[in-house]
Amino acid sequence: MEQNEVNSLGIAKPVSETRVVVAMSGGVDSSVVAAMLKDQGYDVIGITLQLYDHGVAIQKKGACCAGQDIHDARRVSEAIGIPHYVLDYESRFKDSVMEDFADSYIRGETPIPCVRCNQEVKFKDLLITAKDLDADVLATGHYVQRIDGEIKSEMRRAVDPAKDQSYFLFATTQDQLDYLRFPLGGMVKDDVRKLAEKYGLSIANKPDSQDICFVPEGGYASVIERLRPGAGEPGEIVHMDGRVLGEHKGIIYYTIGQRRGLGIGGGDPLYVIKLDPHKKQVIVGPKEALEISKVGIKEVNWLGDVEIPKDGLDVMVKVRSTRPAEPATLFPGENSQEAYFNLTKPEYGVSTGQAAVFYKDDRVLGGGWIASAETSFTL
Repeated sequence: MEQNEVNSLGIAKPVSETRVVVAMSGGVDSSVVAAMLKDQGYDVIGITLQLYDHGVAIQKKGACCAGQDIHDARRVSEAIGIPHYVLDYESRFKDSVMEDFADSYIRGETPIPCVRCNQEVKFKDLLITAKDLDADVLATGHYVQRIDGEIKSEMRRAVDPAKDQSYFLFATTQDQLDYLRFPLGGMVKDDVRKLAEKYGLSIANKPDSQDICFVPEGGYASVIERLRPGAGEPGEIVHMDGRVLGEHKGIIYYTIGQRRGLGIGGGDPLYVIKLDPHKKQVIVGPKEALEISKVGIKEVNWLGDVEIPKDGLDVMVKVRSTRPAEPATLFPGENSQEAYFNLTKPEYGVSTGQAAVFYKDDRVLGGGWIASAETSFTL
């Protein structure tokens, strides 16, 4: 290799002298990343994070970072011949992710703990650890692309739209993006599983994780009750016109846009419009009241080449991970941490605590946490 020539990870070093720390969750994706980079001749180190009590979690299926997953990551590392370390991040994870998750629900929000985990633990603390190990880059099994743009490194959607995880990575800072690598961003899942079989990995047919790792089978409320005893206090279900329609068992059991399970049958369909933690009220109304046209965001992380112009920027925005991106005009807020956008057509069920992520074609321009959502509907 000539002195100025870069390798496949964009580093101006021979492959054998390029150290890569791979964040290994014990799943197929990160295991393939480790095996693939090792096969290419890189100096690979595998690190797995213990995020919660694996003695409890080891029986839980469909979650990452549980005890079985730590065991799987260790077995893969042994099979491909790389050093592997397990780091105890339980206290950091509890403080940065689980506590924030519980507090957010109590505020009547709908949080996304996976974003906080990437933001506060994986791409912050683990990145520091990787640098302490003199690694040139930190590689993960996320389905997102990182390219060297004309001005700086850019984040782009994954080639496989069904696996794209860019929505969950909006909080990745520019410095972090410069250091991170996502080798699977240009691949489809079927090809990744074929590579797992090619490398003879024992987890080649392991199912993908589905649940939030510390929330068994989607039981959010029980986790919040454990973290915040008494959080599930009952209160009134109130129509937005002021009528009391019934009683609920705790606002932590409800989400914006929910229709089923309200226990107030009869008449026209009603949806959860707002959660008021101070009055302990679940406020309901017609579907039209869920139409949101203006959204304010906080903790903005901007990856664009230029600042958000005062006269607005036309973007595509995702306000939920399961929704397609929709056209909007983005405006700067009173400071660099705030912004707001006007949707070209109203969206339904926009909830505080969720993320708004902005795109230009397949490039991620940044995003923020939804702080306010305005509707023009009135009774």
